[in-house]
Amino acid sequence: MLKLTQTFDIQKDVISSILAKEETQISKECAGVGDPRILNVERDGGVVYHWRGAAGTTRIGKYDPHTKQNKLLFTFDKQVCICGCSLNKEETLLAVSLVQSSRGDERFKPVSKFLTLLIEIHPVNNTRVLKAVDCRVKVQFLYPHSSRNAVLESHLLLAAEDGSVDQFHIPLVKQDGCRVVIQNPERLSRDRVVEEACWLQWDSGPQRLFYLSGREKPVVKCVQFFPDRNFETVFELPLELPSNLFTSVRFVNFGHDHIQEQEEEGPKLVVFTDRTGTMCVCYSHPMKGFKENTYTIAFVHRGFSKTFTIALEHTTMPAHAPNLHPVFIHLGYYIVVYLAGHFLHLINCRQQDLLCHSLFLSGADAHVEGLGAGSVVASVWGRRVLDVQAGRIYEGDLSHDFLLQLLSPARPEAQCLAALHCMLVHLGPDQHLEDKIIEWISENVMSFDAFDPIQEFILASLYRICYQQSLSLDVLLPYSSVFEKKKLPVALTALPGVKCTPELLAQPVIKGKARNLQGYWEELQWIIERSRYFEAVPNPRYRTSQIRSDWTKLQASLNSEKKKSSNDLRNLEENTKKVMLTVDTWRLDKRVVPLFQEEDLPQRALVGLMVDKLREHLNGHLPRLGKKKIDMLALNYVAKLLELVRHMLESVWLKLNLGPTVVCLKEQGSQKDWAMFHMMCRILEALQGLCLPLPPGYSTLLTVLGMRCLPRHTFLQYVDHGFLQLTEAFVSRLMTELIAVGQRQDTLPARVSATSLSRQCSFRHGKSSSRPLPGTGERGCQLCGGNGTKTDSDQARPGGQVRSAQKGGVWTLEG
Repeated sequence: MLKLTQTFDIQKDVISSILAKEETQISKECAGVGDPRILNVERDGGVVYHWRGAAGTTRIGKYDPHTKQNKLLFTFDKQVCICGCSLNKEETLLAVSLVQSSRGDERFKPVSKFLTLLIEIHPVNNTRVLKAVDCRVKVQFLYPHSSRNAVLESHLLLAAEDGSVDQFHIPLVKQDGCRVVIQNPERLSRDRVVEEACWLQWDSGPQRLFYLSGREKPVVKCVQFFPDRNFETVFELPLELPSNLFTSVRFVNFGHDHIQEQEEEGPKLVVFTDRTGTMCVCYSHPMKGFKENTYTIAFVHRGFSKTFTIALEHTTMPAHAPNLHPVFIHLGYYIVVYLAGHFLHLINCRQQDLLCHSLFLSGADAHVEGLGAGSVVASVWGRRVLDVQAGRIYEGDLSHDFLLQLLSPARPEAQCLAALHCMLVHLGPDQHLEDKIIEWISENVMSFDAFDPIQEFILASLYRICYQQSLSLDVLLPYSSVFEKKKLPVALTALPGVKCTPELLAQPVIKGKARNLQGYWEELQWIIERSRYFEAVPNPRYRTSQIRSDWTKLQASLNSEKKKSSNDLRNLEENTKKVMLTVDTWRLDKRVVPLFQEEDLPQRALVGLMVDKLREHLNGHLPRLGKKKIDMLALNYVAKLLELVRHMLESVWLKLNLGPTVVCLKEQGSQKDWAMFHMMCRILEALQGLCLPLPPGYSTLLTVLGMRCLPRHTFLQYVDHGFLQLTEAFVSRLMTELIAVGQRQDTLPARVSATSLSRQCSFRHGKSSSRPLPGTGERGCQLCGGNGTKTDSDQARPGGQVRSAQKGGVWTLEG
């Protein structure tokens, strides 16, 4: 399910190039490449690596992913063990941390076990010892954003295994026009960034340092580095962690020491942030046997955590079993929790109300090609995955084809729902994928009991389109139709083999410059504040069914004689006109489905009402966006809704290869017409269930298909129950065709009852037509031909919600 696209392979991208150069430029006794290893992945994507030559040398190089070129940076004339390495942005300085040998003939006397060097490499000049200690040291150059072409100062972090972190400020000067050397190398200034920590993580993209302080009461803190060489602790979060989580200091993304990372078996902890304002702290728990695996995801932006306990299929493990702590991989909207050979859990970072919106796979479904049980895997900034042992870097994504395979009625319904949302929200927009999903919906419209795939397609697609315009909307916009149910189905509330325990988090503290910064910290602070507000407000998420009572009142108002003087109706009509201005941009010559151009007054009123209620809801909860932007969001939301319905119709229409003869009432409907009618009935039922409007012309086309496909008595039942509407456009077309074949208007009741026409005449819908009836010079009601006088048959009657269903090939009415 997790698709890994290889972007770097040290064997293919480096070694073959090195061998070619050494064979041509260096004597044969010096040729050869051994033990190539990735040392670091810098912020610009450059890969710093080393290899051992046949003559006993150790060389460090850099691979540029943009030019696909390799560059030799420095050569040690002896074999050395490198445990940390970083290259500055200008490629003039190299920091290297070494494990010293105890032999006396080494270049540097073994006073201390670990040695940290600062090397001038443009060109190769002096080498300075920054630190000589008995504990491991990690090095990392800062890559600040700067508009200057030539930066004459570099900043280097030294993180020691004793838990301290120092920042060195290294001034540079140019000599002889091209040489770059350190100015006053004996007097480098430095600042203490962290006094003591048991866990450290470097995020190269945003230039942040996360660390864990305090062993009894652990607190996750974040230091933000700024371009002006300053830094500040901007974030603190107390966490309830398992006791004795780490026995030694752990480093995350401070380069890659393959020897140390192989030895570091045990619980993992990593922090993931995203520009959308999310922050997740992920950690595994100490193992208590081989029967289950436990890990926690703290959703800092939502104010709670969830601890998952997974029952493992294999209850006994041999003594040499690989590390059973899962790997955490960040994909932006999702976090992947992967334990090779056991499970893959795709956790939704933004929508955590229900387990069914996260995807859990086990067994063969959880296999990830390229990541075996013995792989040492690290999640690198930028949604990349590093296999330390193999020397490969991948871009992580989700497989479209595999997710489509999960959309099967044979699969658990929670799994189908999670896969559907994953494709619509995370992978969209993708026209080809969307068409595949619509094809699946048309083939499985009656296959699920726990959720309606049409409703999920519409709400999830609208959510993706609109929340990207303003990320704060993800708590307010409808996300799934399952929230409309009075009682959630059991199939969506629990996952077999997965136990979930939610807990509230302590209140995080955002302080210092972060409170006034734009970008990530501003968005995170805003989301945290809004989360507190939404906890105190009932039903913050907009539900489309909430307007049902208003819609019922509006329908009654449409039948009253005072409707034209109502200011509310005029405001709704203005909303509708603005939506239709967008919808009417659908070019007539490109339309596939013959939706009739008509004024369906009830549907127009529902469009205006939905805009009004959505705008009112957003104004009440998100005044920060401003009335103008909220007004545009509400209008776009309803316009996109109508476009989505139209797109569904077009996809099915093209799949069935229907032609213009479909709108001809003289012919009996084919099997393809019947399939289209069935799909349109399901769309109508799905939208009515959510109280959503239909696009212009939908009711007329549905009635035309119904008349072609249904038996006469069944068609009249559909009409009498209000499921099919005798619109002006339909009756006008019917009468035109009858007159064209030489029949008189009085033959109309042979196909359609006069009572049904009378009940649904245009006067009942609030409008009588001034256009002459086809074939006559008379003016009056477009449906019944009357003069607009209300009759007894027009009196309101209780309508029933009719559900169309196909049983054994025969259509019946239920309701």
